[in-house]
Amino acid sequence: MFYEPDKRDRKLLPHDPFKAIVAPRPIGWITSISLKGEVNLAPYSFFNGVNSRPNLVMFGSEGFKDSVTNIAETGEFVCNLATWDLREAMNATSAPLAHGVNEMERAGLAPAPSQIVKPPRVATSPCALECKLIQVVAMTTAAGQPVDCHVVFGEVVGVHIDDRFIVDGRLDTAALKPIARCGYDQYAVVDSLFSMTRPGA
Repeated sequence: MFYEPDKRDRKLLPHDPFKAIVAPRPIGWITSISLKGEVNLAPYSFFNGVNSRPNLVMFGSEGFKDSVTNIAETGEFVCNLATWDLREAMNATSAPLAHGVNEMERAGLAPAPSQIVKPPRVATSPCALECKLIQVVAMTTAAGQPVDCHVVFGEVVGVHIDDRFIVDGRLDTAALKPIARCGYDQYAVVDSLFSMTRPGA
């Protein structure tokens, strides 16, 4: 099968397979705060790390949503790790609530203070990345047409890890059970790992 994205057979593929192909995707569970002090917490499945030295992250927002608005205003945000134990709360924070409504409170999550940035962390999340904004990039198509998609790039300036998940100097990812977004309404959980050694030249 081959198709061009805007010409797919919608009888054969009524749901776009794109997100099922680019999967699983880490979830950027982003905390931000407005200039008025209003806390926002929202999950973004177009999220990832983009560099290790320094630690850089990005997330893409389809629409200039509250998270992007807050981050553009204040220059700060936090990436909280979404895990199996927090899956229901994470999903609750994806609801399209009115501007200014605190999704963290609505989902029954307690905040924890960050050390460097103003937005709070999710207290029960075992890992969190405090970030400073680098830039917000408005995307276009290959032909230069504007797209209502905005990519936020940030530098990690602080890292929080629950000490229980450090084993022999390494973070035990399988024990954390991070969840990831797949296609449609599907998710995956990391609960086992395998190792491979990178080959030499």
